[in-house]
Amino acid sequence: MASRDLAESLLPVGGGGGGITSSSHDEYDERAYDSDDKVSIAVSDSDSEDAAGDARPAFSWRKLWRFTGPGFLMCIAFLDPGNLEGDLQAGAAAGYQLLWLLLWATVMGALVQLLSARLGVATGKHLAELCREEYPPWATRALWAMTELALVGADIQEVIGSAIAIKILSGGTVPLWGGVVITAFDCFIFLFLENYGVRKLEAFFGVLIAVMAVSFAVMFGEAKPSGKELLIGLVVPKLSSKTIKQAVGIVGCIIMPHNVFLHSALVQSRKIDTNKKSRVQEAVFYYNIESILALIVSFFINICVTTVFAKGFYASEQADSIGLENAGQYLQEKYGTAFFPILYIWAIGLLASGQSSTITGTYAGQFVMGGFLNLRLKKWLRAMITRSFAIIPTMILALFFDTEDPTMDILNEALNVLQSIQIPFALIPLITLVSKEQVMGSFVVGPITKVISWIVTVFLMLINGYLILSFYATEVRGALCREPFEFIGKAKDPVVLPRPWSSSSSWRSRQAAGGRPAVRLQPFSRCHWRGGVMLTRLASEQFGTICSAASLTSLPTSLRSSRDV
Repeated sequence: MASRDLAESLLPVGGGGGGITSSSHDEYDERAYDSDDKVSIAVSDSDSEDAAGDARPAFSWRKLWRFTGPGFLMCIAFLDPGNLEGDLQAGAAAGYQLLWLLLWATVMGALVQLLSARLGVATGKHLAELCREEYPPWATRALWAMTELALVGADIQEVIGSAIAIKILSGGTVPLWGGVVITAFDCFIFLFLENYGVRKLEAFFGVLIAVMAVSFAVMFGEAKPSGKELLIGLVVPKLSSKTIKQAVGIVGCIIMPHNVFLHSALVQSRKIDTNKKSRVQEAVFYYNIESILALIVSFFINICVTTVFAKGFYASEQADSIGLENAGQYLQEKYGTAFFPILYIWAIGLLASGQSSTITGTYAGQFVMGGFLNLRLKKWLRAMITRSFAIIPTMILALFFDTEDPTMDILNEALNVLQSIQIPFALIPLITLVSKEQVMGSFVVGPITKVISWIVTVFLMLINGYLILSFYATEVRGALCREPFEFIGKAKDPVVLPRPWSSSSSWRSRQAAGGRPAVRLQPFSRCHWRGGVMLTRLASEQFGTICSAASLTSLPTSLRSSRDV
């Protein structure tokens, strides 16, 4: 270790471009990409001569094409099953009213991702590596643990989304757990493609994004949403108390903690000389363009999903119960069959979304583990370890619960809350590092960008904090109130308590029957005293009413107004 420290002390820092150059990697350090795996971006013999000074070389379409790839892998996090569910529920509940918020949420997400790419290019290292170097060991371990939790939570939802799509496409023949098993093997597809080079892997993801775009564009064409309402929804901000929860969902699911780490690593797949300022400027310029183009594609797909469900289900009876598991069936009932059943078009798009997002999750897990822990493991071993973190708990959930089980809805919302908690552990290190001249060198962000970035970060933290408090006030607090009476025994007629379920969009399937579910209390052991039965029933009813009121009063008026108490 002494020799390693001595070697590191002799390495140049800030030699031209970023503050920490790629030369600071040594034989002991884990790298995002080996030099042999990186893509050359030179397009001619004179290309290197163009970068003699500090000026950025002239624009080249061929060079833009060579840089294209990382942004499209990054944008998949904007198209995962969780985002699709948020889109369809926002359309069904709010119509076209929240399209403007979807637009600005995408802009905020773009800002975060561009900063992540800038960090990776200017330093030659990704965010997890820099956290390991800049923070003490205990903080590094804590950040790694929190990021892994976020990865597991996101991966569980993505695997479930893929399993639902497989179940639909198989006509119900393949059960949910069978779909999970099939999806678990996507890591082998990832390993197979990665062995053939980065460009092959990027092309595969490009195909999956194209499948999503075509599928949801076909749905858009069949539904024929109102163009006028679409434009008004994009331009005119509208937000009512009835749609606040959908608005929170749209903003909250745009920023995925693991995606911030992923993008800073993906941009290192190109051979960039970080000692030359012109080369770093060029890379940042082209990565910004291709990232924005990728996010435009993702925004188009999200718009298609939102408007299709806005046209078909806004202010309808199905609006309160629609979700990933029944969206295809509702579409089939609404629009029938054209040249191809819309049910299967939806399932194909959902499958492409789930498969692409689970593979990028595996990819992100490798960078996170390698960067934080500095582990030099074989690719197949890292992929298997990363995959196991999510597949094992997902398989347990799939075996014991069905997608229509209320418990699955609660667990899904708990996973959203889990990822919301992780947001600060990704954004704060990112903004701190890109604002640090010792790290970024001449590519440190300016004061205006810094202020805007912190405003966006605080705003996202407040939005996600609202989600956490809402979940606590409805599910956690409600469960604590109900628990003492869950095992109250046997009355002649079971006592029924109103259950303070949240009106969160992900739980609407429980309200499809026309009212809130109720808790049927468990009976006493054989109790034949009529007076005891009456007292038990009376106490239970009063306690349940108090708990319901307590849960509701802790929520904002916007949420309380959407309940039937």
